[in-house]
Amino acid sequence: MTTLGKWCALAVMLALGACSSIVEGTSQQISVVTNPPGAACKFHRNGEIVGMVNPTPGGALIKKTKHHIEVVCEKDGYQEARYLNKSGIQEATFANILVGGGIGWAIDSASGADNKYEDAVNITLAPAVSSAPAGAASPPPAAASIEERLERLKALYDRGTITQQEYESRRREILSGV
Repeated sequence: MTTLGKWCALAVMLALGACSSIVEGTSQQISVVTNPPGAACKFHRNGEIVGMVNPTPGGALIKKTKHHIEVVCEKDGYQEARYLNKSGIQEATFANILVGGGIGWAIDSASGADNKYEDAVNITLAPAVSSAPAGAASPPPAAASIEERLERLKALYDRGTITQQEYESRRREILSGV
């Protein structure tokens, strides 16, 4: 390869070196839809609020990092709901490593461009438990079936609210009552 060819190859590698930064950018729009609509949702990362949607449905532009985001939604008359939006690896990262080598990956990793969150978050808020006035008798709550309890447990696990270990432990507890 000639010297000119080597310089051209180097220029192409450097141009493609930060492929994820070019293709996907360092920020990402995350939309939030709640049931019911009209909730106020905050995006928390490492103890800081990094975005907000008020009211839902709506979206927020979030800077991408390797750290997960917890989406916390509130609405009068409903219990607070949380969703863990995990940071994953951008698909372009692997091509970046192959084509651009370590330089491109280092640039994208430092800028957050090699990370990605779920684009759309759907959160259901449960009605608030109303406290009955003193002295008022309320009917006993209906016992949830084992199937309903397992479904609620699975939903908590799928949203990232509980760990796999907590899920398996609580699942065994529910099933031991059969």
